Amino acid sequence: MRRLRLSLSAQKSLLGLLFTLPFIVGFLAFLAYPFAQSVIFSLSKLTIVPTGYELDFVGLDNYRHVLTVDPRFRQVFVETVVTMAARIPVVLIFSFFAANLLNQKFRGRMLARVIFFLPVIMGAEISLKMQQADYMQQAVSFSESGLLSLSTLQQLLTTLKLPQGFIGFIFQAINEVPLIIRASGIQILIFLAALQSIPKSLYEAAHMEGATGWEAFWKITFPLVSPLLLVNVVYTIVDSFTAADNALLELIQNAAWMGAGFGVSTAMSWIYFLAVLGILAVTIILLGRRVHYET
Repeated sequence: MRRLRLSLSAQKSLLGLLFTLPFIVGFLAFLAYPFAQSVIFSLSKLTIVPTGYELDFVGLDNYRHVLTVDPRFRQVFVETVVTMAARIPVVLIFSFFAANLLNQKFRGRMLARVIFFLPVIMGAEISLKMQQADYMQQAVSFSESGLLSLSTLQQLLTTLKLPQGFIGFIFQAINEVPLIIRASGIQILIFLAALQSIPKSLYEAAHMEGATGWEAFWKITFPLVSPLLLVNVVYTIVDSFTAADNALLELIQNAAWMGAGFGVSTAMSWIYFLAVLGILAVTIILLGRRVHYET
């Protein structure tokens, strides 16, 4: 009997399909029906009755209400996208920097890794409130003791004639330090795994050829880390747009129970979902071209 031989690309495609098969089965078994039901809800007016609920088909009226009638959705939507777009690069930069530190050999390295990952293990919202309270307390104490003055820092940056947009970006990052730390646990682990997968022999060969650390970073580290960098970008986008402090998610929830109704709330959810999906598609297309895959 002749054995079926697959090409290398076909074997990789088959392995990729097998890797995603648990998700596909889980989605079809547990999420496909609610997914389709949410589409129906977004096109209907839902009324609660003693026996459950009744649906009256209204077509795209819920979407029209969200985009043209609702006074807050568009404003909160734009503010959420802008805030998350500014936070995502900071999370990625901090995660990569922390992963490089944790990749070094020093005493207590395992404990340091556990500490960085604790916010992920703990409840996200509880951890967020604890970090915010601790950060605000420290900021007040530092300001009273004269060790930290944000106004002095702002004057210094202005004296250096830095662009106002860049100064605003720095202060926004400072104000969101607890959020950045909480949102960086998974990314740090992914970057750490990527850094540890790079063969040391490549750095030794580069050093023998006279390459500087900066050249080794751009010629070795960055290209080999780029596949997992794309993974981290996608994960950070999804995590940021579904975070506990997301004002748009709170607006959508309030619209369901204290606003225009469940149908309008579901329409908001679908608009938000499609927007995030579009952002992910653009990100993958733009960054995917620069990703280096070993062959």
